[in-house]
Amino acid sequence: MARPVMATKLYVPLARPGLVPRPRLLERLRRGVESRLTLVSAPAGFGKTTLLADWLGEQAQGERRVAWVSLDHRDSEPTSFWTYVLTAVANAAKGVGANALALLETGPAALEQMLTSLVNELADAGCDLSIVLDDYHLVESREVGEGLAFLLEHLPPNVHVVVSTRADPGLALSRWRVRRELVEIRAADLRFTPDEAAVYLHAVAGLDLPAEAVDALEERTEGWIAALQLAALSLQ
Repeated sequence: MARPVMATKLYVPLARPGLVPRPRLLERLRRGVESRLTLVSAPAGFGKTTLLADWLGEQAQGERRVAWVSLDHRDSEPTSFWTYVLTAVANAAKGVGANALALLETGPAALEQMLTSLVNELADAGCDLSIVLDDYHLVESREVGEGLAFLLEHLPPNVHVVVSTRADPGLALSRWRVRRELVEIRAADLRFTPDEAAVYLHAVAGLDLPAEAVDALEERTEGWIAALQLAALSLQ
């Protein structure tokens, strides 16, 4: 029996108005689709989902399709995790993954058969696809990790996986680095530069601050976006 799927977990987030332009990071995400995996890894408040929403808004103007899943603790159960992934893929790519989903519904023992079917369906899809797994740190399951590793190992060249997380997943990241199949965006990359902090404080937060004050805020918050937002609210 098919499990119910919460549709809102599959909604691609919309880019919010008034974002600080981040061309250096968007360019890295663009290049990332040529690899197997893009890892966006940083603690809370660094703007991971906001950055991805901005990038995906750009992707929507092209031919690449997006299968988005917002994960939570309940998706530590492998059947739940793959049900959402397969449903997102089927929604994005006109039924691709339907056969794999049917196999999954026969029971947990069919996981490897399901993944093999998914790889074959993705290879035959005839379209470029990005599978985005947001809040992957909430998934605490060895079986899910092994399944994702299997998918990455056999991923066809028309498909790219993006993992957004607060902690590095238990994947063979060093192997993908050596193979040049991994693009990484980390906290150090996500911190606002002095110029980005100035744009945020002036254009987004609407504060009229002298350059010295902007520099002091950027230095004290170390470019941490959430801290800059709190500082701006306090000053407002």
